[in-house]
Amino acid sequence: MIFWKNSPDLPSQYFPDSRFIWNQATETLFSELHISPGISTIIAIILNVGGRPTTSMIMNEIQLGAAVSLAQSLGLNRDPVDWNISMPEKCLRMKIWWALIVHDKWLSLAYGTPPQIKRYQYDVPDPSLEYLTTKDATNAQIQAASVFMALVTLTGVLDKFLDHVYDLNQDRDQDSGQTSLDLELSLGQWEDSLSDDVRRIITRGNNLHIPGAANLRLAYLSTKLLRRRIELDIEKQEDTVPGDSLTNRYIQVRRAAEEIVLLVQELGETHLNDFWLPVSAFAFTSAITFLLRCALETENTAGGLAQSASLKLAKNLIDSLQSHQQNSGWDLGDLCLAQYAEVVERLLTADSPSATVPEFQQLMMSSEVPIIDELFPNLWDMF
Repeated sequence: MIFWKNSPDLPSQYFPDSRFIWNQATETLFSELHISPGISTIIAIILNVGGRPTTSMIMNEIQLGAAVSLAQSLGLNRDPVDWNISMPEKCLRMKIWWALIVHDKWLSLAYGTPPQIKRYQYDVPDPSLEYLTTKDATNAQIQAASVFMALVTLTGVLDKFLDHVYDLNQDRDQDSGQTSLDLELSLGQWEDSLSDDVRRIITRGNNLHIPGAANLRLAYLSTKLLRRRIELDIEKQEDTVPGDSLTNRYIQVRRAAEEIVLLVQELGETHLNDFWLPVSAFAFTSAITFLLRCALETENTAGGLAQSASLKLAKNLIDSLQSHQQNSGWDLGDLCLAQYAEVVERLLTADSPSATVPEFQQLMMSSEVPIIDELFPNLWDMF
Protein backbone atom coordinates (compact mmCIF):
# COMPACT_ATOMS: atom_id res chain seq x y z
CA MET A 1 0.00 0.00 0.00
CA ILE A 2 2.85 2.37 0.76
CA PHE A 3 3.95 2.24 -2.90
CA TRP A 4 0.49 2.76 -4.40
CA LYS A 5 0.97 6.45 -5.18
CA ASN A 6 4.26 5.75 -6.97
CA SER A 7 2.98 3.00 -9.23
CA PRO A 8 2.35 4.00 -12.87
CA ASP A 9 -0.19 1.18 -13.21
CA LEU A 10 -2.44 2.04 -10.24
CA PRO A 11 -4.97 4.92 -10.30
CA SER A 12 -3.79 7.61 -7.89
CA GLN A 13 -7.30 9.09 -7.59
CA TYR A 14 -8.63 5.82 -6.11
CA PHE A 15 -6.23 5.33 -3.26
CA PRO A 16 -7.85 2.78 -0.88
CA ASP A 17 -8.08 3.06 2.89
CA SER A 18 -4.89 1.33 3.98
CA ARG A 19 -6.10 0.83 7.56
CA PHE A 20 -9.22 -1.02 6.37
CA ILE A 21 -7.23 -3.24 4.01
CA TRP A 22 -4.65 -3.91 6.73
CA ASN A 23 -7.35 -5.01 9.17
CA GLN A 24 -8.96 -7.23 6.53
CA ALA A 25 -5.63 -8.84 5.68
CA THR A 26 -4.82 -9.48 9.34
CA GLU A 27 -8.24 -11.01 10.00
CA THR A 28 -7.89 -13.30 6.98
CA LEU A 29 -4.36 -14.24 7.99
CA PHE A 30 -5.34 -15.35 11.48
CA SER A 31 -8.27 -17.29 10.06
CA GLU A 32 -5.92 -19.15 7.71
CA LEU A 33 -3.49 -19.81 10.57
CA HIS A 34 -6.31 -21.44 12.51
CA ILE A 35 -7.91 -23.42 9.68
CA SER A 36 -5.29 -24.47 7.11
CA PRO A 37 -1.81 -22.95 7.50
CA GLY A 38 0.74 -23.54 4.75
CA ILE A 39 3.56 -21.92 2.82
CA SER A 40 1.19 -19.23 1.54
CA THR A 41 0.48 -18.33 5.18
CA ILE A 42 4.17 -17.72 5.83
CA ILE A 43 4.41 -15.48 2.77
CA ALA A 44 1.38 -13.51 3.96
CA ILE A 45 2.96 -13.05 7.40
CA ILE A 46 6.21 -11.81 5.85
CA LEU A 47 4.26 -9.26 3.82
CA ASN A 48 2.32 -8.24 6.91
CA VAL A 49 5.35 -7.88 9.18
CA GLY A 50 7.26 -6.09 6.43
CA GLY A 51 4.45 -3.62 5.84
CA ARG A 52 4.74 0.08 6.56
CA PRO A 53 4.23 1.89 8.76
CA THR A 54 4.98 -0.27 11.79
CA THR A 55 1.93 -0.06 14.04
CA SER A 56 2.20 -2.95 16.51
CA MET A 57 5.51 -4.35 17.69
CA ILE A 58 3.90 -7.05 19.81
CA MET A 59 1.66 -8.24 16.98
CA ASN A 60 4.64 -8.35 14.62
CA GLU A 61 6.55 -10.51 17.09
CA ILE A 62 3.58 -12.86 17.51
CA GLN A 63 3.09 -13.24 13.76
CA LEU A 64 6.79 -13.75 13.13
CA GLY A 65 6.93 -16.40 15.85
CA ALA A 66 4.04 -18.21 14.19
CA ALA A 67 5.77 -17.98 10.81
CA VAL A 68 9.05 -19.37 12.16
CA SER A 69 7.30 -22.29 13.86
CA LEU A 70 5.26 -23.07 10.76
CA ALA A 71 8.34 -22.81 8.52
CA GLN A 72 10.26 -25.26 10.67
CA SER A 73 7.34 -27.68 10.72
CA LEU A 74 7.26 -27.56 6.91
CA GLY A 75 11.01 -28.12 6.67
CA LEU A 76 11.90 -24.70 5.26
CA ASN A 77 14.90 -24.61 7.59
CA ARG A 78 16.50 -27.54 5.72
CA ASP A 79 18.68 -27.36 2.61
CA PRO A 80 16.46 -28.49 -0.32
CA VAL A 81 19.17 -28.40 -3.02
CA ASP A 82 19.48 -32.20 -3.25
CA TRP A 83 15.76 -32.90 -2.84
CA ASN A 84 13.72 -34.48 -5.63
CA ILE A 85 11.60 -31.41 -6.28
CA SER A 86 11.54 -28.83 -9.05
CA MET A 87 14.07 -26.00 -9.09
CA PRO A 88 11.41 -23.26 -8.76
CA GLU A 89 10.10 -24.94 -5.60
CA LYS A 90 13.62 -25.19 -4.17
CA CYS A 91 14.20 -21.50 -4.84
CA LEU A 92 10.84 -20.54 -3.33
CA ARG A 93 11.53 -22.45 -0.12
CA MET A 94 14.95 -20.87 0.26
CA LYS A 95 13.71 -17.35 -0.51
CA ILE A 96 11.03 -17.64 2.16
CA TRP A 97 13.59 -18.79 4.73
CA TRP A 98 15.99 -15.96 3.86
CA ALA A 99 13.18 -13.45 4.27
CA LEU A 100 12.31 -14.91 7.68
CA ILE A 101 15.93 -14.63 8.81
CA VAL A 102 16.16 -11.00 7.72
CA HIS A 103 12.98 -9.99 9.52
CA ASP A 104 13.80 -12.03 12.62
CA LYS A 105 17.24 -10.49 13.19
CA TRP A 106 16.39 -6.89 12.35
CA LEU A 107 13.20 -6.99 14.41
CA SER A 108 15.32 -8.30 17.25
CA LEU A 109 17.67 -5.32 16.98
CA ALA A 110 14.80 -2.84 16.76
CA TYR A 111 12.51 -4.28 19.43
CA GLY A 112 15.10 -5.38 21.97
CA THR A 113 13.95 -9.01 22.04
CA PRO A 114 16.16 -12.06 21.33
CA PRO A 115 15.91 -13.51 17.81
CA GLN A 116 13.77 -16.61 17.37
CA ILE A 117 15.98 -18.37 14.79
CA LYS A 118 19.34 -19.86 15.82
CA ARG A 119 22.12 -20.47 13.31
CA TYR A 120 22.61 -24.09 14.32
CA GLN A 121 18.94 -24.86 13.66
CA TYR A 122 19.05 -24.55 9.87
CA ASP A 123 21.35 -25.51 6.99
CA VAL A 124 19.84 -23.50 4.14
CA PRO A 125 22.74 -22.10 2.07
CA ASP A 126 23.35 -18.39 1.67
CA PRO A 127 21.66 -16.84 -1.37
CA SER A 128 23.45 -16.80 -4.71
CA LEU A 129 22.65 -15.56 -8.20
CA GLU A 130 21.87 -19.13 -9.21
CA TYR A 131 18.87 -19.18 -6.86
CA LEU A 132 17.79 -15.56 -7.31
CA THR A 133 18.01 -14.93 -11.06
CA THR A 134 17.39 -16.69 -14.35
CA LYS A 135 19.87 -17.17 -17.18
CA ASP A 136 18.36 -14.27 -19.14
CA ALA A 137 18.40 -11.87 -16.17
CA THR A 138 19.09 -8.23 -16.96
CA ASN A 139 21.95 -6.30 -15.42
CA ALA A 140 19.47 -4.43 -13.22
CA GLN A 141 18.06 -7.72 -11.90
CA ILE A 142 21.55 -9.01 -11.16
CA GLN A 143 22.43 -5.82 -9.28
CA ALA A 144 19.25 -6.03 -7.21
CA ALA A 145 19.93 -9.69 -6.44
CA SER A 146 23.47 -8.81 -5.35
CA VAL A 147 22.09 -6.24 -2.91
CA PHE A 148 19.71 -8.83 -1.46
CA MET A 149 22.55 -11.33 -1.10
CA ALA A 150 24.57 -8.72 0.79
CA LEU A 151 21.62 -7.95 3.08
CA VAL A 152 21.16 -11.62 3.99
CA THR A 153 24.86 -12.16 4.71
CA LEU A 154 25.02 -8.89 6.69
CA THR A 155 22.12 -10.24 8.73
CA GLY A 156 24.33 -13.21 9.59
CA VAL A 157 26.97 -10.79 10.93
CA LEU A 158 24.30 -8.95 12.91
CA ASP A 159 23.29 -12.28 14.44
CA LYS A 160 26.76 -12.59 15.99
CA PHE A 161 26.41 -9.12 17.48
CA LEU A 162 22.98 -10.01 18.87
CA ASP A 163 24.41 -13.15 20.49
CA HIS A 164 26.70 -10.88 22.50
CA VAL A 165 23.97 -8.39 23.37
CA TYR A 166 21.42 -10.95 24.55
CA ASP A 167 23.76 -13.41 26.30
CA LEU A 168 22.82 -12.92 29.96
CA ASN A 169 25.12 -15.67 31.22
CA GLN A 170 28.43 -14.51 29.84
CA ASP A 171 31.12 -12.99 32.03
CA ARG A 172 31.85 -9.80 30.14
CA ASP A 173 34.89 -9.06 32.28
CA GLN A 174 36.71 -11.95 30.67
CA ASP A 175 38.22 -11.79 27.17
CA SER A 176 36.45 -8.51 26.45
CA GLY A 177 39.26 -7.49 24.13
CA GLN A 178 38.89 -10.74 22.20
CA THR A 179 35.13 -10.21 21.97
CA SER A 180 35.62 -6.75 20.50
CA LEU A 181 38.18 -8.12 18.03
CA ASP A 182 35.90 -10.98 16.98
CA LEU A 183 33.02 -8.61 16.24
CA GLU A 184 35.26 -6.25 14.30
CA LEU A 185 36.70 -9.18 12.34
CA SER A 186 33.23 -10.50 11.45
CA LEU A 187 32.17 -7.19 9.96
CA GLY A 188 35.51 -6.71 8.20
CA GLN A 189 35.40 -10.16 6.62
CA TRP A 190 31.87 -9.51 5.41
CA GLU A 191 33.00 -6.27 3.76
CA ASP A 192 35.86 -8.09 2.03
CA SER A 193 33.49 -10.76 0.69
CA LEU A 194 31.44 -8.24 -1.29
CA SER A 195 31.74 -7.45 -4.96
CA ASP A 196 33.21 -4.08 -5.89
CA ASP A 197 29.83 -2.54 -6.75
CA VAL A 198 28.20 -3.61 -3.51
CA ARG A 199 31.23 -2.59 -1.45
CA ARG A 200 30.92 0.93 -2.86
CA ILE A 201 27.32 1.01 -1.66
CA ILE A 202 28.13 0.27 1.96
CA THR A 203 31.46 2.07 2.32
CA ARG A 204 31.03 5.15 0.13
CA GLY A 205 27.30 5.44 -0.44
CA ASN A 206 27.65 5.05 -4.22
CA ASN A 207 25.20 3.24 -6.52
CA LEU A 208 22.23 3.98 -4.26
CA HIS A 209 20.01 3.94 -7.35
CA ILE A 210 20.13 0.12 -7.29
CA PRO A 211 16.91 -1.29 -5.76
CA GLY A 212 17.43 -1.90 -2.04
CA ALA A 213 20.86 -0.23 -1.99
CA ALA A 214 19.92 2.66 0.30
CA ASN A 215 18.29 0.24 2.75
CA LEU A 216 21.43 -1.93 2.66
CA ARG A 217 23.67 1.03 3.48
CA LEU A 218 21.45 2.04 6.40
CA ALA A 219 21.48 -1.57 7.65
CA TYR A 220 25.28 -1.58 7.44
CA LEU A 221 25.58 1.72 9.31
CA SER A 222 23.16 0.45 11.97
CA THR A 223 25.33 -2.64 12.45
CA LYS A 224 28.41 -0.45 12.61
CA LEU A 225 26.76 1.75 15.24
CA LEU A 226 25.82 -1.32 17.27
CA ARG A 227 29.40 -2.56 17.11
CA ARG A 228 30.75 0.77 18.35
CA ARG A 229 28.26 0.81 21.19
CA ILE A 230 29.23 -2.71 22.23
CA GLU A 231 32.88 -1.63 22.27
CA LEU A 232 31.99 1.42 24.33
CA ASP A 233 30.03 -0.71 26.77
CA ILE A 234 33.04 -3.02 27.18
CA GLU A 235 35.35 -0.03 27.66
CA LYS A 236 33.13 1.46 30.35
CA GLN A 237 33.19 -1.80 32.28
CA GLU A 238 36.97 -1.99 32.12
CA ASP A 239 37.81 1.65 32.89
CA THR A 240 36.81 2.64 36.40
CA VAL A 241 38.44 6.04 35.79
CA PRO A 242 37.48 7.71 32.48
CA GLY A 243 40.49 8.31 30.23
CA ASP A 244 41.55 8.93 26.65
CA SER A 245 40.59 5.41 25.58
CA LEU A 246 37.01 5.90 26.75
CA THR A 247 36.85 9.34 25.14
CA ASN A 248 38.01 7.82 21.86
CA ARG A 249 35.23 5.22 22.06
CA TYR A 250 32.64 7.98 22.45
CA ILE A 251 34.06 9.75 19.40
CA GLN A 252 33.86 6.54 17.36
CA VAL A 253 30.22 5.98 18.28
CA ARG A 254 29.37 9.58 17.47
CA ARG A 255 31.01 9.26 14.06
CA ALA A 256 29.00 6.10 13.40
CA ALA A 257 25.82 8.00 14.26
CA GLU A 258 26.97 10.90 12.09
CA GLU A 259 27.22 8.58 9.08
CA ILE A 260 23.54 7.75 9.51
CA VAL A 261 22.72 11.47 9.63
CA LEU A 262 24.70 12.10 6.44
CA LEU A 263 22.95 9.23 4.65
CA VAL A 264 19.52 10.65 5.51
CA GLN A 265 20.58 14.09 4.28
CA GLU A 266 21.70 12.65 0.93
CA LEU A 267 18.52 10.67 0.19
CA GLY A 268 16.59 11.79 -2.87
CA GLU A 269 13.07 11.10 -4.10
CA THR A 270 14.14 7.91 -5.88
CA HIS A 271 15.79 6.55 -2.73
CA LEU A 272 12.81 7.40 -0.54
CA ASN A 273 10.46 5.53 -2.87
CA ASP A 274 12.68 2.46 -2.87
CA PHE A 275 12.37 -0.63 -0.66
CA TRP A 276 12.99 -0.10 3.07
CA LEU A 277 12.70 -2.50 5.95
CA PRO A 278 10.09 -0.95 8.27
CA VAL A 279 12.34 -1.54 11.30
CA SER A 280 14.87 0.81 9.68
CA ALA A 281 12.92 3.52 11.48
CA PHE A 282 14.52 2.42 14.74
CA ALA A 283 18.00 3.19 13.37
CA PHE A 284 17.14 6.89 13.52
CA THR A 285 15.83 6.77 17.09
CA SER A 286 18.89 4.82 18.18
CA ALA A 287 21.29 7.29 16.53
CA ILE A 288 19.58 10.37 17.91
CA THR A 289 19.33 8.87 21.40
CA PHE A 290 23.07 8.45 21.55
CA LEU A 291 23.77 11.90 20.08
CA LEU A 292 21.55 13.61 22.65
CA ARG A 293 23.01 11.70 25.56
CA CYS A 294 26.55 12.49 24.39
CA ALA A 295 25.62 16.16 24.29
CA LEU A 296 24.14 16.02 27.78
CA GLU A 297 27.20 14.30 29.19
CA THR A 298 29.81 16.64 27.75
CA GLU A 299 28.13 19.99 28.52
CA ASN A 300 27.34 21.60 31.87
CA THR A 301 25.10 24.51 30.84
CA ALA A 302 22.26 25.05 28.40
CA GLY A 303 24.35 27.57 26.47
CA GLY A 304 27.13 25.07 25.96
CA LEU A 305 24.60 22.36 25.15
CA ALA A 306 23.11 24.43 22.32
CA GLN A 307 26.56 24.63 20.71
CA SER A 308 27.31 20.92 21.11
CA ALA A 309 28.37 19.12 17.92
CA SER A 310 26.30 16.10 18.93
CA LEU A 311 23.17 18.20 19.41
CA LYS A 312 23.71 19.89 16.04
CA LEU A 313 23.91 16.47 14.39
CA ALA A 314 20.66 15.50 16.11
CA LYS A 315 19.06 18.68 14.80
CA ASN A 316 20.31 17.92 11.28
CA LEU A 317 18.73 14.47 11.47
CA ILE A 318 15.41 15.90 12.66
CA ASP A 319 15.42 18.54 9.91
CA SER A 320 16.13 15.97 7.19
CA LEU A 321 13.46 13.57 8.42
CA GLN A 322 10.92 16.41 8.60
CA SER A 323 11.81 17.46 5.06
CA HIS A 324 11.38 13.93 3.72
CA GLN A 325 8.09 13.59 5.59
CA GLN A 326 6.64 16.86 4.27
CA ASN A 327 7.95 16.69 0.70
CA SER A 328 7.73 12.97 -0.03
CA GLY A 329 5.42 11.53 2.62
CA TRP A 330 8.25 9.29 3.86
CA ASP A 331 7.00 7.51 6.97
CA LEU A 332 10.20 5.94 8.31
CA GLY A 333 11.10 9.09 10.20
CA ASP A 334 7.73 9.42 11.94
CA LEU A 335 8.76 7.51 15.06
CA CYS A 336 11.94 9.52 15.55
CA LEU A 337 10.14 12.81 14.96
CA ALA A 338 7.35 11.93 17.38
CA GLN A 339 9.80 11.05 20.14
CA TYR A 340 12.59 13.58 19.68
CA ALA A 341 11.63 16.59 17.53
CA GLU A 342 10.27 18.53 20.50
CA VAL A 343 13.11 17.42 22.78
CA VAL A 344 15.77 18.66 20.36
CA GLU A 345 13.96 21.96 19.86
CA ARG A 346 13.72 22.60 23.59
CA LEU A 347 17.39 21.81 24.09
CA LEU A 348 18.38 24.24 21.34
CA THR A 349 16.13 27.09 22.49
CA ALA A 350 16.78 27.13 26.21
CA ASP A 351 15.26 30.18 27.92
CA SER A 352 18.27 30.57 30.18
CA PRO A 353 21.75 29.90 28.72
CA SER A 354 23.04 29.38 32.25
CA ALA A 355 20.50 26.69 33.08
CA THR A 356 22.11 23.52 34.30
CA VAL A 357 22.16 20.38 32.20
CA PRO A 358 20.45 18.17 34.82
CA GLU A 359 17.21 20.02 34.04
CA PHE A 360 17.51 18.83 30.46
CA GLN A 361 18.64 15.38 31.49
CA GLN A 362 15.27 15.01 33.17
CA LEU A 363 13.63 16.06 29.91
CA MET A 364 15.61 13.41 28.06
CA MET A 365 14.73 10.70 30.54
CA SER A 366 11.03 11.50 30.10
CA SER A 367 11.31 10.60 26.41
CA GLU A 368 10.84 7.00 25.34
CA VAL A 369 14.23 5.40 24.77
CA PRO A 370 14.45 2.70 22.05
CA ILE A 371 14.24 -0.71 23.70
CA ILE A 372 17.63 -1.88 22.48
CA ASP A 373 19.27 0.99 24.39
CA GLU A 374 18.15 -0.58 27.65
CA LEU A 375 20.59 -3.41 26.98
CA PHE A 376 23.49 -0.96 27.28
CA PRO A 377 22.90 0.52 30.76
CA ASN A 378 26.59 1.26 31.28
CA LEU A 379 26.47 3.87 28.54
CA TRP A 380 24.13 6.01 30.57
CA ASP A 381 25.54 5.66 34.10
CA MET A 382 25.88 9.43 34.32
CA PHE A 383 22.11 9.63 34.70
